[in-house]
Amino acid sequence: MVRPLSIAFAGFALAIVAAGPAGATVYKWTDSQGRIVYSDQPPPTSVKGEQLQAAPPPANPNAAKELAQQEADYRKHVADEAAARASAAKARTAEADRTRACAMAKANLLQLADRSTPITRYGADGARATMSDSARAEEQERLTAFMREHKCPG
Repeated sequence: MVRPLSIAFAGFALAIVAAGPAGATVYKWTDSQGRIVYSDQPPPTSVKGEQLQAAPPPANPNAAKELAQQEADYRKHVADEAAARASAAKARTAEADRTRACAMAKANLLQLADRSTPITRYGADGARATMSDSARAEEQERLTAFMREHKCPG
């Protein structure tokens, strides 16, 4: 004959075992060599130990994945910002170069337009040669096309 108290005790023991790690208990004691021992098994009866409550399981089982995703998103954001800053710096440098080239082209056009001032250049042999009117006209056309192509003001 099974006693009702035995059935209740067996049901209680089964509920504790089924709870598993969520309600896991950890025991702590000092062994005979003086080492601190942590175990899920109770200490021997000859040793005084204390019962610790294990850390509760995480509230969100996907917390690790979500944290990793957030970290990846942050790293991508930082990399994208760095790339945008580098691109903006490159664009500023290109604009400054274009502005300088336009200013130089405009100055050269003004100098070419003044027919009273002779313009000399060094040839392949290193000798100075005065620019002819036809060479001036060709250079003016080249500089005008450059200014139009690069959308230089004036």
